[in-house]
Amino acid sequence: MTTTNTTPLALEYKGITKSFFGVQVLKGVTFSLRPGSALGLVGENGAGKSTMMNVLGGVLPADGGSFVVAGQPYAPKSPQDARANGIAFIHQELNLFGNLSIAENIFLTNFPRKARVPLLSFLLPSIDRKEIQERTRKLLLAVDLQVEPTAKVETLSPGERQLVEIAKALAFDARVVIFDEPTTSLTSKECERLFSLIEKLKGEGRSVIYISHVLQDVRRLCEDFVILRDGEVVAQGPREDFSMERMVSLMVGRKLEQLFPTRTTTASGKPLLEVKGLSQPGVIENVGFTLHKGEVLGVAGLMGSGRSELARILFGLDKSASGTVVLDGNAYTERSPSESIARGMAFLTESRREEGLLMDADVRENVALAALPRFSAKGLVNVAKLSPLVDSGSSAVGLSDTKIQGGAVKTLSGGNQQKVVLAKWLLTSPSVFILDEPTRGIDVGAKADIYGLINELVGRGAGALVISSEIEELIGICDRILVMRKGEVAGVVDKAHFDREAILRMAFGGGVA
Repeated sequence: MTTTNTTPLALEYKGITKSFFGVQVLKGVTFSLRPGSALGLVGENGAGKSTMMNVLGGVLPADGGSFVVAGQPYAPKSPQDARANGIAFIHQELNLFGNLSIAENIFLTNFPRKARVPLLSFLLPSIDRKEIQERTRKLLLAVDLQVEPTAKVETLSPGERQLVEIAKALAFDARVVIFDEPTTSLTSKECERLFSLIEKLKGEGRSVIYISHVLQDVRRLCEDFVILRDGEVVAQGPREDFSMERMVSLMVGRKLEQLFPTRTTTASGKPLLEVKGLSQPGVIENVGFTLHKGEVLGVAGLMGSGRSELARILFGLDKSASGTVVLDGNAYTERSPSESIARGMAFLTESRREEGLLMDADVRENVALAALPRFSAKGLVNVAKLSPLVDSGSSAVGLSDTKIQGGAVKTLSGGNQQKVVLAKWLLTSPSVFILDEPTRGIDVGAKADIYGLINELVGRGAGALVISSEIEELIGICDRILVMRKGEVAGVVDKAHFDREAILRMAFGGGVA
């Protein structure tokens, strides 16, 4: 939808500033959002994106500057002000109650009520559940979610829960919808569903601010871009002004090709992990490969190809029906997580928040987790021996003293959380690292740091099995790429023959020709 001379802008930031304890985190932020369009807001973790949204949403007061919403001055003092002015937020961590129904979540703060009976006017009007059900059905239809309004939210998939959040926004006719890292926990199919809905919202004249580290998605969805660095808008304009290379350069001050650091070592011929005929009916079938010392072996494939399932089976989280695994020259049959750790295997899960970290514990407690058995006796931990190693491991992955001594790990950025997980595994001195989506949900600068850490690990003689849905990432860091399709190995591509289209054809079943 185009904006006419008489159509006011959906949203304007005018010189917004914000400081914390004397440190300025927003430095005169100015940009505008057109009606019926999507604006991509990109920047590294710490660039100020969250602060910008919290000020807009009335969570934090601005120190200076002003807002204009649909041509009218807007000075939010609470989240209720944002809602009243048609501004909705779809957060990465969804704000839903799992034990309540979809309808109850949507109307939780504004239940429709029945009219009072004249003779019983002293009674409060009761909730009109029939109207709630009817209105919820219409909202679910609008977001293409075919679920009963009475269904409990805890029974829904992450993608379905996100649609409920969007339905909540439509319930109060939000005209500006902000999506913050919306695809982090979604499958490919759920992502496509979300993207179609965003296009529908734009077609209805609603405006979207889309915040994501997946720059390909930003380019696909957004007509305009704002690039933020260190609390300042360093560039803004239409999509055609921003190539991937320019976006990265503006965000982090380095070129795209510099994100993948050059490795100075090469893989040796010594096998660290040998897998032959590994199978689990309905999950993986006859999987075989070899990971060598000093090698980064990538695993590519579509959602449902068996990539993550393979990782879980190798680490002993899930069982296999047949096949052999040889780890550092020794057969490994009765696999379990504790035994895998003892044998020198580390597993960085794709779900760091749910499975990789204790979010309410601090950095030191999290880093120490996997190594506790080595430093414990009769239920007591030898803190004197463990503590220096925790500090050493934390420093090795680039965590500052401030982060190490700080509060709960949930307060850290996604990139720093992933560094905590890596530090945790360093303390176990593994020879084989299984890294499932190691850079999911983190910014490009932190990605470069993770790639550098992977290079360091294999440079010391470890081997890394890296599972990723980003083919460019695998091409940038791997020596070979194993492609999976429908639970089987579709082929293995050497570095000299890396080609994005060929890998995709293999993943889809079209061969490599």
